[in-house]
Amino acid sequence: MDGMVTLDRFLRRLRPAGTPGAAAPAGVPLDRTARLAAELGPVLALLDEVEQEASRIRVDGRAAARARRVAGEAAARSVVAKATAAEAAVRANAAAAELASADNEVEEELAAARQAAAEIRGRAEERMPDLADRAVEGLLETLAGLGR
Repeated sequence: MDGMVTLDRFLRRLRPAGTPGAAAPAGVPLDRTARLAAELGPVLALLDEVEQEASRIRVDGRAAARARRVAGEAAARSVVAKATAAEAAVRANAAAAELASADNEVEEELAAARQAAAEIRGRAEERMPDLADRAVEGLLETLAGLGR
């Protein structure tokens, strides 16, 4: 239907070229489509350039985002690997500290036991002569009672 002249287009060509008022020389009918194309063509061409630039910026932005995401994932994997390696060392240090603490407790208990044994030995040595005398007396009494 573009090639066909519509009634509206036909009537537009018959409009006066000037404004109403005093008579003026006859004008050439306006071709508004050509006029608009001539006016807006350069502006729209600039917009085409801007649209291409915006498209390029979007593509570059997506590529940069992808690269940052990949770098971020690599950094996260590195942090996790370092933390995993550090975990083994921390566990080993904690185990060593616990063993050292247990060793200290054992040493303290052993020292206390040696002290208690020394005290018991000391009391036994103090009491031994008295107990030996009492045992000999008891034995002599028992033998005396048997000899009767």
